Amino acid sequence: MTSTTDSTDTTRIALMCVRNAGRSQMATAFAEREREARGLEDRVEILTGGTDPADAVHDGVLEAMADAGFDLSDRAPREITATELRSCDYVATMGCSTLDVGTVGEDVDVRDWALEDPGGKGPDRVREIRDEVERRVTALFDELEAE
Repeated sequence: MTSTTDSTDTTRIALMCVRNAGRSQMATAFAEREREARGLEDRVEILTGGTDPADAVHDGVLEAMADAGFDLSDRAPREITATELRSCDYVATMGCSTLDVGTVGEDVDVRDWALEDPGGKGPDRVREIRDEVERRVTALFDELEAE
């Protein structure tokens, strides 16, 4: 990343899955925290969404994130569009390797993080998935800062 604040230097990251009700919501919260902690608010834009959004964020995810100091109760799953994905520098899918992200173009770095869906899992497993999501997001921001 360059050190100027010109809007052309903005890095766009999409964190997505099919339902946008678990992993991608956790990843977005951690990404927002990393962006703020690293002073990158003017250089990193974070998008989240799903190709077939659920009606609400999973209860277990809300609880696990509350345990980690995040209130996601006001978050709602949303659809992410192909146009949004094509505008990104990075697209991280949460373990939906069969997820069709369409033709996003060669300039988009698409990664499948291969994370287990926390929906319907017990609290301990949801916390384990949450912690892995946090590790992946932190590593992505470390990578962005190294550029």
